[in-house]
Amino acid sequence: MSYELTAEHTALQASVRDFADTVVAPAAYKYDTKRELPYEIIAQMGEMGLFGLPLPVEYGGQGKDYLSLCLAVEELARADQSIAVTLEAGVGLGVMPLFRSGTDAQKAEWLPRLASGEALAAFGLTEADAGSDAAGTKTTAVLENGEWVINGSKQFITNSGTRITRLVTITAVTGESERADGSIKKELSAILVPTPIEGLTVEPAYDKVGWHTSDTHPLTLRNVRVPEANLLGERGRGFANFVETLDEGRIAFAALCTGAAQGCLEESLSYAGSRNVFGRPIGSNQHIAFKLARMQARVYTARLAYYDAVARMMRGEPFKMQASIAKMVGSEAAMDNARDATQIFGGYGFMNENPVARHYRDSKVLELGEGTTEVQLMVISRAIGFPG
Repeated sequence: MSYELTAEHTALQASVRDFADTVVAPAAYKYDTKRELPYEIIAQMGEMGLFGLPLPVEYGGQGKDYLSLCLAVEELARADQSIAVTLEAGVGLGVMPLFRSGTDAQKAEWLPRLASGEALAAFGLTEADAGSDAAGTKTTAVLENGEWVINGSKQFITNSGTRITRLVTITAVTGESERADGSIKKELSAILVPTPIEGLTVEPAYDKVGWHTSDTHPLTLRNVRVPEANLLGERGRGFANFVETLDEGRIAFAALCTGAAQGCLEESLSYAGSRNVFGRPIGSNQHIAFKLARMQARVYTARLAYYDAVARMMRGEPFKMQASIAKMVGSEAAMDNARDATQIFGGYGFMNENPVARHYRDSKVLELGEGTTEVQLMVISRAIGFPG
């Protein structure tokens, strides 16, 4: 089995790396401090075709494979995780459910705008008592006179409140039935909600520890009305479709984690070679060299894990367990490398203008978002025959 990249993949990787180093990185501290999404950078990413990488040309996409998206996300994450997750969530979670489950009319209406980057889509699954636990979903959608009337709330929704957000796909309870044992089974469906729309309130942005440039809001839906035709996929298949989306999304998220770990390694290698103490570079000390070696090993392992998962996905093979392994291994690599990088930099590693300080703040959420480490362990243990 080979994970050697094609010439096309290598060219894309080099292009995005150059963009990350020359455009994203120099602006990262400014926008992190302002806690604003840099729309001019997002627009440039749209012009590069990054938001349409895995979409067919007929919908305005680039006609590339899912690995291409992962490579782009990884390179961006080296420089700024917030920018990387804007792309990862916008495509992996915002676009792909529509591409996988949408009708021809829905695709024709939405995909060209999303592929161009002029509009962003969000993925509205998580609630106070729901996310991985579908049974906890309280948001409801009732069919009245050819319209879905939606009531409820969502939380931690990425890309949901930007000035270019135009679509939020939400899960909602569209019916209930009684099981043989007398318990209630909820029918969950996915519904497209264009934004802005009457009744949908984008609540104030969260005051987050990290990912300051990424847009994240809670949403409140009060009698939001959308046409019956906005049902995405089959009625009652909403959560199943979202689970499939999450499996794919975790691979791109693992690529983001790998990029973050790589960024910490690159910064540390440079600093360890240039910072002199007691007349020699600190990297000449074995304890620093061994830290760097462990950082390299983590990056190598994380990258192989997501390469394997995406290769299985693109071949049409089962990949659920591999996606969870990649996400877990990658997030731990990013967090561990951020900690070690901060230690190598010493006091300067605690200054927010330093990229490793931002990685230190940003990386913790990688162990939480798109399924916590505990959720990944649950998926993996089930795959090997122990439900837990």
